[in-house]
Amino acid sequence: MSRVSARDARGEMALVLHTHMPYVEGYGTWPFGEEWLWEAIATCYLPLAELLDMVRDRADGAQPVTLSLTPVLCDQLAAAGVGERFAAFLRDVRRETHRIDVAGCRAAGEERMARELERAAGDYERALARFERLDGDLLAALGDQAAWTSSATHAVLPLLLTDAGLRLQVETGIASHRTRFGAWNGGFWLPECAYAPWLDPLLEEAGVRASCVDLTDVLGYGDPRQLAPLASDEGPLLVPIDRATIELVWSERGYPAHGAYRDYHRFTTHHHRVWRNDGGIYDHAAALAQARAHAADFVARTIARLDAGAAALGRPALAVCALDTELLGHWWYEGIAWLGAVIEEAERQGLALAPLDEALTRHAAAPVPAGGLPVTSWGTPRDLSTWDGPRVRELAWRARAAELRTFGGGLRGARGPGAGHREPGPRALRELLGLQASDWAFQVTRELAGDYPLERAAAHAAALDAALRGAADGDDGAVRGLAPQLVYTR
Repeated sequence: MSRVSARDARGEMALVLHTHMPYVEGYGTWPFGEEWLWEAIATCYLPLAELLDMVRDRADGAQPVTLSLTPVLCDQLAAAGVGERFAAFLRDVRRETHRIDVAGCRAAGEERMARELERAAGDYERALARFERLDGDLLAALGDQAAWTSSATHAVLPLLLTDAGLRLQVETGIASHRTRFGAWNGGFWLPECAYAPWLDPLLEEAGVRASCVDLTDVLGYGDPRQLAPLASDEGPLLVPIDRATIELVWSERGYPAHGAYRDYHRFTTHHHRVWRNDGGIYDHAAALAQARAHAADFVARTIARLDAGAAALGRPALAVCALDTELLGHWWYEGIAWLGAVIEEAERQGLALAPLDEALTRHAAAPVPAGGLPVTSWGTPRDLSTWDGPRVRELAWRARAAELRTFGGGLRGARGPGAGHREPGPRALRELLGLQASDWAFQVTRELAGDYPLERAAAHAAALDAALRGAADGDDGAVRGLAPQLVYTR
C-alpha cells in the first residue's frame, strides 16, 4: 500500500487548541488578575500566532490546527488600553525584575543561573517586538486563525437553570465571533467539555453544528469508538476527544513532566524560572531537543492509534487531540516548539492533520449509544463536581440564585421574566455573565488563586443585585469591556 493510500485508510488527526482567559482585565494585578493575561500574551498567544502564520505560509494558506477563541478572551484583547498596559508590563516590570534577579545571582556566584535569566529575558523582548510589529492588535492576528467559538464567559452550560440564561451565554458568544471574525461554520466549544443532552435543541437553534465532548468514562479509555463523531437526535455533531492521545501530553506522566523541561513551579525571588524539572539549572538547547524527540514520539503513537482504530471501526478514524492553548508556552515552556515539531513530524511520518470542521465532512457520524449519553465533562472526575461539588456549593448556588433573580424565577423552558419582574439591563446581564464563569469554581476546587475567585464571584453578585434594583443604571463599572455583543432573548 502506498504512503498516500495508507494515510487515507487510517484517517486523520485534528489538533484543537482551546484558548481561554477569565475576565481579569481591570480586576487586580499581582499575584492574581491582569498579570495572568499579560503573561499568557507574552509566553503563549504571541509565539503561537507567529508559529501559525509560519505554518500557513509554508502550506500555501492551509492551517492544520483548529483554533478556538473564547469570547471573553477576545473581549479583553480588544479592550481599550490593554495594549498599552501590556507593553508597559514588559518594559517596566519584566525588564526590571530580570535585571534584579540577574544581579542577585551574580552577586551570589550563580553565573549559570544569571546567564539563563538573561536568555529568558529575551523572550519578553521578542514578545514586545512582535506586539509592536502587529501594531498592538493581537486579536486580529489570532482572529485570522480562529474557527471555533464558545459561550460568552465560559459558563458550565448544564449548570444553568433557565432558557434565557442559556441563550444569553450561547447566543452572545456566537454573536461575538461573527461580529469580530465574520465566517463561522458552527463549531462551538462547550466550556469544560460539559455536555448534557438537554442542551441539544438550544445549541441546534443557535446554529451550532459540532461540539467536542469527553466520553472517556462512557465509551471506555482507548475505545476505538472515541475516533468517530456521534449524531445526536436533535442537536449538533458530538465529537469525542481522544484521551489516549491527549494524555501523551496532558497528564501527570505526560511529556511536560520530563526532567529536561523547565520547572513551572519553582521560582527565583522575582518569580522567574531557571530550573529543570529534575532540579538542575535549565538548559534550553537540551529542552528543545527533547521537545523534538517527544514530537516524533507523539506522531508515531498517533499513527499507531489511528491504524488500530481504523481496523476496529472498518473505516478511517478521526483522533481529536484537544488541549488548552495556555498549556503551550505558558505552563509548558517548550510547548510551542513541540507543536511546531509535531506539524513537521506529521508530514515526515505521513500523519494527516486537518482542521476539525474540514475533517468532519469526511467522517460519517455513528449513532449515540443506546440509552443516550449522561452528563459529562473533562473535569476530575468527568462529571460536574469540579464546578458544583461540596467545596464550591456556595458558588454554584449563588450563581443559580442570581440567574433566577435576573430572569424572574422562570426555570428552564420558561420564556423570560415572570409577571411584574423588571427586565434586566445590560449591566445586570454582564454581571451575571461574569458570575457564571467556570473559572471561579475551578480555581477554588484546585486551590489555584487563594481568595481571588471567591472575591470575584461575590463582587459580581453584589453588582448584579445593585443593577437589578436600578442602582447601576447607565454605569458599566468594571465589566465595561465584557460582552459588547450582548444578545438577550426572553
